[in-house]
Amino acid sequence: MERFLEGKGCLITGGASGFGRGVASAFAERGADLILVDINEELLHETSKNIEKETKQKIVPIVCDVSDAKQVKQMAEQAFSELDNIYVLFNNAGTGAAYGVDILKVGEKAWDLTMNVNLRGQWLIDKYMWRKMSRQKFDPLRGKIIHTTSIAGRVVDPLIPVYSISKIGVIALMQLVAKSLAPYITSNAIAPGFHVTGIYGNKEDIMIQTMKDGNVKTPLNRIGTIEDVVDIMIFLASPRSDFITGHTFPIDGGIVDVGVPPNILKSDI
Repeated sequence: MERFLEGKGCLITGGASGFGRGVASAFAERGADLILVDINEELLHETSKNIEKETKQKIVPIVCDVSDAKQVKQMAEQAFSELDNIYVLFNNAGTGAAYGVDILKVGEKAWDLTMNVNLRGQWLIDKYMWRKMSRQKFDPLRGKIIHTTSIAGRVVDPLIPVYSISKIGVIALMQLVAKSLAPYITSNAIAPGFHVTGIYGNKEDIMIQTMKDGNVKTPLNRIGTIEDVVDIMIFLASPRSDFITGHTFPIDGGIVDVGVPPNILKSDI
């Protein structure tokens, strides 16, 4: 519970629920003032009030569609007017669509929605935040950007084809940003596996069914939690990760690297 984020602002997209909400609480407990961004206005204000009450930190909710450039630009301007700095940018907002539909049969609306939120959205957030972050008076780093990708971005998953493509794009975006902003701002990504979040309707049974559909086995023999992601995010926001950039951190219980990957074909073997 070291307050290493005292005097530092953090901006979290998708901050009303799931990973965003969990990370927001953890950052505020460690001294950060927060900008929470989400498209769900009611849930966003509820989450912001609860975290502010629990931690006594400044929590500013901003309703924003991350796929809309005009809204993102306005959000960024408001964020820097509300806080003196944004040291950690958690680029986390995302959505999923077209589960179980072959890539060649996916509708254009489903494609556009997923790509616009998951990839265009993260690009827009980086685009409108980096300039002011790069001028901040912190040493040795002026800021940190952390993106949310997925294990489906590391191994393509035919059950969620558009989502998978968008998350592959996020990894490429993260690496390009790392190159562009070195040596003053780091850019990394987390790649969660199977965790009960809004993408599964916050229902464990739905998530487990998707694992069965893909014949996925987890070496560590349990499903992921929000806390698993929070633990890595605390490390990435802390000085202990200052010499790491351009890296994707899997948080999947070993599925991609040592387990059965989510793209495995059904087989009796």
